[in-house]
Amino acid sequence: MSDLEQTVIARVFPRKTNASPTDALAFFREPTIENIADCIKAGVTKVHISVTFTWDLERAEELYDTWQILGVPVEVGGPAFDDRMGDFTPGLYLRDGLIFTSRGCTKDCWFCSVPRCAHGVIRELPIVDGWNILDDNILGTSEAHFRAVCEMLKRQKHRAVFTGGLEPALLQQWQAELLHEIKPARLYTAYDTRDDLEPLIEMGKRLRAAGFRPASHTMCCYVLCGYDGDGFEDAEKRLAQTMRAGFVPYAMLFRGEDGKYDSEWRRFQREWCRPIITGKKFNEFWKETT
Repeated sequence: MSDLEQTVIARVFPRKTNASPTDALAFFREPTIENIADCIKAGVTKVHISVTFTWDLERAEELYDTWQILGVPVEVGGPAFDDRMGDFTPGLYLRDGLIFTSRGCTKDCWFCSVPRCAHGVIRELPIVDGWNILDDNILGTSEAHFRAVCEMLKRQKHRAVFTGGLEPALLQQWQAELLHEIKPARLYTAYDTRDDLEPLIEMGKRLRAAGFRPASHTMCCYVLCGYDGDGFEDAEKRLAQTMRAGFVPYAMLFRGEDGKYDSEWRRFQREWCRPIITGKKFNEFWKETT
């Protein structure tokens, strides 16, 4: 492919997060004169407005209008548009090290947007180097794929992190043992509904049987809170159950498509989402129960 035919993409994001790319062609606001100069110098041929959250759609529209000044095609897409099943290009929309090795999920959770585009299907992708796995449901992939991902993780300079979450009901003992072999820094699972409790308890048993220890704080769990009908007492009960199962709990605040949430729930979540605070609560809990 000649230089004239190459596609150079500037990416624009409505908000900056810990997952955002950090290269010179990643932007988070309206274009400045310096931004325009950088894009022209780099030979930018397209601008992609990448939107993760539905509550950023209005902001994305504003960015779409302002980036027209560059004089190249501007496109809007991303997870907020249920655009989740495509190929993965390392470093394009996520910072280096964060990767997807599969797309989609077989579950149909009421609070999750993945089922709208996955339709119960998991699509395995070519495996690229990285250490932070963001797959929607990696335990739902084939044995060959999962083993290949773990082999890739063993080669990385950084210890693996499974941020995407491991589904408790799917974890098999051989997978738990393979996970222990790669010595991950952290692995996350989720406690979203009452039906998740028993699988979570069993998952904790299998991980501990494989060699994981609660004291290492490697086993972590997102606990969904603040949805309609939830209460602070019920949420605290689920967080305690999570600790009893051997996982450091992190409260995950439910937000609808408009992104709104109750301020009291936000304060509650902050008490249970900071690693130092949750780690201390976890240590105190296990000290009292052992």
